[in-house]
Amino acid sequence: MKTITAISILSCLSLPIMFASSAAGDSYPERPISTLIAFGAGGNTDVGARILFPAVERELGVPLNILNRPGGGGWVGWTQLLNSSNDGYTLGYINTPNLITGYLDPQYSRNVDLDNFELIANHVTDYGVISINKDETRYSNIEELVNYAQSNMLTASTTGANGDDHIAMLKMNHHYDTQFVPVHTTGTAEQRAAMQGGHVDVNFSNVGDTNMAHRSGDLNIIAIMAPERSAFIPDVPTLDELGYSGVISWSARGIAAPKGTDPAQLEQLQAAFVKGMQDPEHLAKMEEMGLMVDIRTGDAYREMLEEEEEGVRSLEGLLGW
Repeated sequence: MKTITAISILSCLSLPIMFASSAAGDSYPERPISTLIAFGAGGNTDVGARILFPAVERELGVPLNILNRPGGGGWVGWTQLLNSSNDGYTLGYINTPNLITGYLDPQYSRNVDLDNFELIANHVTDYGVISINKDETRYSNIEELVNYAQSNMLTASTTGANGDDHIAMLKMNHHYDTQFVPVHTTGTAEQRAAMQGGHVDVNFSNVGDTNMAHRSGDLNIIAIMAPERSAFIPDVPTLDELGYSGVISWSARGIAAPKGTDPAQLEQLQAAFVKGMQDPEHLAKMEEMGLMVDIRTGDAYREMLEEEEEGVRSLEGLLGW
């Protein structure tokens, strides 16, 4: 199977070979760079970062130290990123739509938006899936699941309130009168354990989280919430194919820095991350994990996030805001 990579930055990759001098001088970086991951170790974001970082470290010449900061649907980590020094030595993964729902949700009164971050590059775009336990006997496909959930309350795991999994679940309840009740976790590792341990009835997650368990027979993915089938799980039909249109779900994960980070440092970081993402070893390992590399920088990355923000705003009624 060919490496599955979506690259949307052809016009954005004309990065200069020489970088402008900065206040930090031409020696940047001089020490390890901390990278905050707002979800637990062993989850999808964490695994993707650990696959990518060796290639980026070769470009930068210093280690990228991962600091997992799970909790609050990602906002424990993102709050730390926002409060970090903008000296070029603290970066973070930003996960959408969780990031966007977290600052739009009025109950939190967060005076934050995309302008509070310096966007470096998107890394992964991962479509949503619905899966069930391998030993499930009440339903074996999406039609049976929907019919059962219309008459019975079913617990369904997510990676956090108002994230892509939660929104997909609410869309199913809204469009098809299902009665899915969310069970929020701190990340994909905890979510997967809850599903495989039989502690929840249904799993709303992503291709990258679940495709290996599906292929090994440990879980059964019964639908993908995407415009088309995934090459990682080609046997799994889309919801639209199965007659359940109107529910598309994905999670995007990219790299950002605190607002005000030196532009020359950002240019250097962007060049290093893009080259690392294009590294053949990185691409091969990401394919093996079922993670779709989707490189976007500059205007292309910002436009992607702004479109996501508009999409979340259109769901305010569904989210109860």
